[in-house]
Amino acid sequence: MNDNDELLEVASRAAEHGAAFIRGQARPESDQWDLKGASDFVTAVDRGAEEVIGNTLLDGCPDSTVLGEELTPDAASPNLLWVVDPLDGTTNYLHGYPAYAVSIAAVVSGDLKAAIVLDVPGGITSHATAGGGAWQGGRRLTVSNVRDPAQALIGTGWPFKRPALLPLFMQHFATILTETAGIRRAGSASLDFVDVARGRFDGFWEPYLAPWDVAAGSLIVREAGGVVSDYAGNADVIRHGDFVAGNPQMHRWLVETLARNTSGI
Repeated sequence: MNDNDELLEVASRAAEHGAAFIRGQARPESDQWDLKGASDFVTAVDRGAEEVIGNTLLDGCPDSTVLGEELTPDAASPNLLWVVDPLDGTTNYLHGYPAYAVSIAAVVSGDLKAAIVLDVPGGITSHATAGGGAWQGGRRLTVSNVRDPAQALIGTGWPFKRPALLPLFMQHFATILTETAGIRRAGSASLDFVDVARGRFDGFWEPYLAPWDVAAGSLIVREAGGVVSDYAGNADVIRHGDFVAGNPQMHRWLVETLARNTSGI
């Protein structure tokens, strides 16, 4: 299977199954949270959702491979690769903060072809196919047309997994905060990318993200007319890295701002 719409159909079915699994579970008590790293939790709900999603994807496309945060973080495939975050925003979920999502992208021979981000508590689905646009239900998504940084609302995420990155991040944060209309941090990168695609955010940056954090959201942003890259402007997102997204003007401004504000670190 390599038709983008068919890939999206399989991904949508898997996302719905994963979201239904998450909604059907009792939220784990704090003594059931496993710590993967600093402030980085995983639970049986994450693992169960990824298993449900993975099984659905493999049932639909038996020759594919699933790259997921919890079960197969080192998987690779030369042909069809599913990049999955079964519960993007685990800490939010554990505290009942309503910003977490299922994120699934289909990558064929290295190229993003289909993507879906399902806002689990909101029940809102955003999706895209390569060349087919980005959509939320029947509404086509387009990035904002804000050009002036002083009018821009920017999303971000803290480098909580890599505290050594905090000094540079705080330097970037201070500069961007003082030159824009504001910064927001909700704690789910896939939903942040969707907010860029729908024009709520004019730009977004975050250091040290994984491919499952950015793959689906990147295609949605790009199909909405935006730009996604690493801090140096490279477009490859199927890897770990520091990433920037935005409408074309704000993406350019963020890349330039991040590049020039690195002194003294």
